Formats: sequence, C-alpha cells, structure tokens
Amino acid sequence: MQLAMLLDEWRRTPAFSEQVTHWEITPARLARYRDIPDWVHPQVRAALAQKGIKQLYSHQQEAIEAVHEGQNVMVVTPTASGKTLCYNLPVLDAICKDENARALYIFPTKALSQDQVAELHELAGHLVTNVQSYTYDGDTPVHARQKIREAGHIVVTNPDMLHAAMLPHHTKWLRLFENLKYVVIDEAHIYRGVFGSHVANVIRRLSRICTYYGSQPQFILSSATVANPEELGRELTDRTVRVISESGAPQGERHTIFYNPPIVQPQLGLRKSSLQEARRLGVRLITEGISTIAFVKARTQVEVLSSYWKQGVPERLRHKVFGYRGGYLPTERRSIERGLRSGEIRGVVSTNALELGVDIGSLEASISVGYPGSIASFRQQSGRAGRRHGLSVSLLIANASALDQYIVNHPRTVLDSPPEAARLYPENLLILADHVKCAAYELPFAADESFGVETTSELLEYLAQHRVLHQGSDGRYFWMSDALPSHSISLRSAAQDNVVIIDETLPKPKVIGETDRFSALTTLHEEAIYLHQSKSYQVERLDLENGKAFVRAVEADYYTDAELAVRLQVLDVLEEASVKSGVAVHRTGEVMVNAMATLFKKIKFDTHENLGWGKIHLPEAELHSVGYWCQWRRDALPFDNSQWENALLGAAYALKQATSLLCMCSLSDVHATVQIRDVLDGMPTLYLYDAYPGGVGISERVFRVAKDVFDMALQMVTDCPCEAGCPSCIGPQTEPAAKRHVQDLLRTVTSSEEVFA
Repeated sequence: MQLAMLLDEWRRTPAFSEQVTHWEITPARLARYRDIPDWVHPQVRAALAQKGIKQLYSHQQEAIEAVHEGQNVMVVTPTASGKTLCYNLPVLDAICKDENARALYIFPTKALSQDQVAELHELAGHLVTNVQSYTYDGDTPVHARQKIREAGHIVVTNPDMLHAAMLPHHTKWLRLFENLKYVVIDEAHIYRGVFGSHVANVIRRLSRICTYYGSQPQFILSSATVANPEELGRELTDRTVRVISESGAPQGERHTIFYNPPIVQPQLGLRKSSLQEARRLGVRLITEGISTIAFVKARTQVEVLSSYWKQGVPERLRHKVFGYRGGYLPTERRSIERGLRSGEIRGVVSTNALELGVDIGSLEASISVGYPGSIASFRQQSGRAGRRHGLSVSLLIANASALDQYIVNHPRTVLDSPPEAARLYPENLLILADHVKCAAYELPFAADESFGVETTSELLEYLAQHRVLHQGSDGRYFWMSDALPSHSISLRSAAQDNVVIIDETLPKPKVIGETDRFSALTTLHEEAIYLHQSKSYQVERLDLENGKAFVRAVEADYYTDAELAVRLQVLDVLEEASVKSGVAVHRTGEVMVNAMATLFKKIKFDTHENLGWGKIHLPEAELHSVGYWCQWRRDALPFDNSQWENALLGAAYALKQATSLLCMCSLSDVHATVQIRDVLDGMPTLYLYDAYPGGVGISERVFRVAKDVFDMALQMVTDCPCEAGCPSCIGPQTEPAAKRHVQDLLRTVTSSEEVFA
C-alpha cells in the first residue's frame, strides 16, 4: 500500500515526473498449472507436498518431461519463475530411484551456489533417502573435501573449481564421474565472450573424462532470456538442446520507470549525478518502509551509495541497510542473503553479484544506477523486485554516457527488443590451445581424437613439435611437464601472460589480483591508483619482465585514467564489402596492435574534475587480435585533416557505445582507434578491435551488422540535446562543428540503401 501511494505521489510531482522519459505498467498475470507426472518417485512427490507444491507450472512440467525422455534441456524463463525445480526435481528423483546416481551443479558465483544449496537442502530434507549435497568451492574447508569426493550425491561448484581442482584430479572423483547422470549449468547467459569460451572448453574436458569413466550425463541448463538459447546451449555443451521458453509462473503488477537526471549545464549537456539521484530516491523508498535493492557498476560505488543511504534514513532503519559485493567474507555475505530472505534487511546496494537468481525474498523496488550494459542484465535486475506477488517498481536512473542517454530516450529498445544473443568463441586459438594442454594432462590424447574442432590433430602436432606434448609409440599424445597447466590459466583472460598485483602494505606481501599485460599499461603504471574491493592502492613499481606490480594501500579521493598511443597494422583481410554508394568500404580481419601508454590523468571521484597529469615510461606492448574497420574515400566529405580527425574520433566513440549494446559486450571488450591516412592506401580509417588476444568474435559480428551499428551510433549523436558535441554523444571534443561532422560521416553509411554492395 505504501508503494502504491508513493508511485501516485511521484506521478503528481513535476520535479519527478518531468524527468521520467517512460513509465510502463505491466499487469499481473495468473499462473498456468500442470499435474506432477506419475513417474516422479513417491518420496519426491511427498517432499513437494510438504512444501505446499501440489502442481507444477507449465514450463516446469514440460522441462522435467523432456529430461525424463533423455533430452538435454535449456530452460529460458523470467526471473522468479521457478527454474530451480526444473533441475532439482529430476535430480532428486534419480537419486531416490538409484542411490549411486550423481549430479554436478555448476553456478557462476559463490552466492548463487550457497543459495541453491540452501533450497536443495530444504527440499531434500523431506525425503526418506539421505541425499548428500555439498558445495565445493574456494571457501570449502580442506578437511571436508575428501568427504565430498566420496559421499556427495550432488556436488555444487563453479567453473573455476571444476577447471583447476576437479578435472586435473579426476581420479579422486572416481565415484562422481563413474555415476554422473546430470550436469546442471545455471545462469547460462553469463557464459559469453572470453569467460564463456573458456567454460565451453572446460565442459569439453568434463565430457571427455565422463566418457573415459563410462558415464554419459544429460545437461540441464537454465538462463535468463537470451536471443539465441539453442545456439548458446549447443556451443556450451557440444550437444543438441531442447529450449523451453514459455513461462507458466505468475507475476504481480510491475511499474518500470526510466528516469533521466536533470541537466545542470545545458551547453555542455552535463546532468546531475545518477548516484546522487539514486541516493535521494533510495532514501525515500526505504524511509517509507519499501524494501529496496540498488545495482551499481563498481565496488567503490557500493560503499559510497550504501553510506549515503545509512546517513539519509531514520536512525531506526540504519542497521537494516547494507552493501553487498565481492571481497566481503563468506559469512558476511551469507548473513546478508539470509537477512534479505527474512525481510530484516530493508535496503541493499550491490554490484551484479545479486543480479543472478539468488533467492532474496520479495523486495518491492529495484534501482539500476546506470544501464547495466545489456537487456538481459536489465531484466535480471528489474526482476529482483516483485519476485513473488504484489506491486513492484523498477527504476532505471540514466547516467550521462552516450549508451545510457540513448536507452533512456528510446525505452522501447530495452522493453520491446528480444534480449541480446550471448556469443562465445570456443575456437579462439589461444583459449583452445590452453585447454588442449589441460586435457592432455588429464588424459592422453588419441591421435585421431577430436576436441570440438576439426583441427585438433594439427594442434596436437604443433604442441608436440614445441615439446609441450610427447607423442608415444602408440600415437597418443602425453603431457610432458610435472606442472599443472590449469594453474596458470585464468578463465577470465584469453592470454596466460598476466601481471600479478602484490600488496606491500602489510609486513608480509600478499597477491591481491591480476590483469593481462596489455591492460597493465593503463592500470598498473607507476603512480596509478589501482582500485580493489573498494580500496585505493598506489602502484609503486611495475616489473613487466617478471609480471609483477607492487602496490601500497593509500587514502585517495581520485582515480587515474591513462591514454594509449595506438598503432594498428592489418595482417590479413578475411572479408570485405563496399557501401553501395561507393564512398566507403568495410573489412574484417587479423590485426596487430602496438600500444604505448603516454600519460595519465588524475580524476576526482564524484565531480570528475581533472586534478593533474603525469607521464608514463613503459615499453610498447603488442596485441594480435581481430578487428573491423571502415575506410572512406578522401573526397567522400569536404573535410580538412583536422575535421577528418575530429569526425573519426567522435564516430569511433559513438560506434563503440553502439557495439556494446548490439553485440552484448562490455565497453572494455572492444577498443577503437583512428588513422587519418591509412598506411596502405592513404584513406581515413576507423578501427574497432577485440580487446583480447586472438579475438572473441565481436569484430566479426560488427562487420555483419555494420548498418545497424552505424544507425544506432547516428541516433545516439543526433538525439543528444547538446549543441556542439559532449561526453554523452561523441566524447570530449573542442571543435565547434564536431557534432555535425560526426553526423555527416556516419550518414555516409546509414543513408545508403544497403550497407554492402
């Protein structure tokens, strides 16, 4: 009732309603039920009845029937639609019928693992059969690990533990792999890009070991809605999957509000901080007794906004407001999750750690501080409110970025469009080679064995020639070293040549993180401020030769942003096509990027003022990747060199934002650079390239949908209310006519009848 009254007040208050670009009401929806199938074991039926479940939602019944028929299944229904039961029910049914049956649950985060185990224990507690389910992750005590290996009917883990701790030591997991009946992969949409490409190869290794032990497990996947569920399921598991996407779950009435903070400097297009607006609106919601969750993008923002809320709410509510992020101790995170489920906690600020399907009870309001980067993520965050029944509100508070301004002024892009396709590229040569090494350590490779690609034999020969593998007299390939290859391979990076970050503040130096060498140039140069778990560290020394950066904890009210001087060289053109008008040509292919960090700026938190700058003295770095580029004829537009440069830089800024939206990737996954006179043919050229060695498929995707990317970039620039160009559309520009020149450049592609001749 309080929420209904507050929403009514907001509608009638001009200060709020004038900043609302869209207000949508989704009516409540009734559930569609189906009977529990007769084949379900009586113990499981009784356990469901104990929990008050006498019927299943239609999609739950469809999913368990498909699993019963031996199919691999991908369940793609909205948040809080009961996807968990789609795999818990067939798994518990199998164990009740055969106590030797085993299941492996793979979750992307520890929070989700803990939550799902709690729900599983609750259901299994009503069974006569003693079902042992355990979490096996970095928080699992060493003394408990042997018991899990021997007695666990259901082992709950994450991809990193499966990769580094379970598969390399598969002989210790004999009972699990011999009797593995089901592999559950939850939140499958998370597995995209570099991470997804690694995980797909980890699953290939898992399937290989299962075959060795004589088991052929079925895969049950669940996901938030994605555009390509069948393709994603097939890429991840290397098997055909049946997609179940029609939800039968009920839904309460939901209000979705797109809110654009007021402009404070019209000439520059500067708006009030989205964090400050989230502070004001969040305090109001919590004070009115409305349970609220806010999602922010950085760990630092978690601490800042939760502090703001604690200060702003009445004293009686301050102990009910918390932050939640990676870096907290496991016991603290579990305590917060329990508090949310029980309703004791009224306000929580989180990174995307709580975006996934952790059961946090029935919150009434969710606030996304800035567009989270994908339609799928936005729907996940919105779905955290009103998960059970009743009225709920979801607020998107836009920031000043080009992407946010486009979204908030084109709400139908998010509300009506299907969610993005989750794309992965398991054939990335660096990633594939890493996992072939891991697989060879686990089990020798037969000469004719396939590892998901036709070129496996060539890769094995190459590794043997370089004395990484040894080919025996029987033709099989063996791992040659004593070292465990999985320990040097991070699932979050395409290259294993990383820089570890060492904190020297404490008496005993401690490794606190790592990054790839290319990123180290801009984040770990001397005097850089490195942010980790909301703490600031100053980089004292970067030893690139030995892959180490030494940092000290400091109190800093600013962060650093480095600039790269980039030289790009095309190695091989894979595909090309011309704009129909003939003024430009599009290409994609292999590129070599040489980058040198030149200087860094000190930028104050909150106000983003420039506090000064310094020079960086580091050697040049190389990145061999895949890129997309567009080249214009010099006479395509009447620009001089300076105008060409400003137009290309502004267009690159806008195209990068559009790429992140259309290709479902982070802004940091793709880099952009421009050349006024390309080395080869003297044409003005704009490059976008994957930020990872070997590429992860983003640039090829841009090549295929170039017209859409250019269309969206033009719309972002055109719709921005600024006069001459600003950070919300074309980036930092000083040329008065820069915005018009960027629009003219983008129109050379968008105004063509077809992008390709």
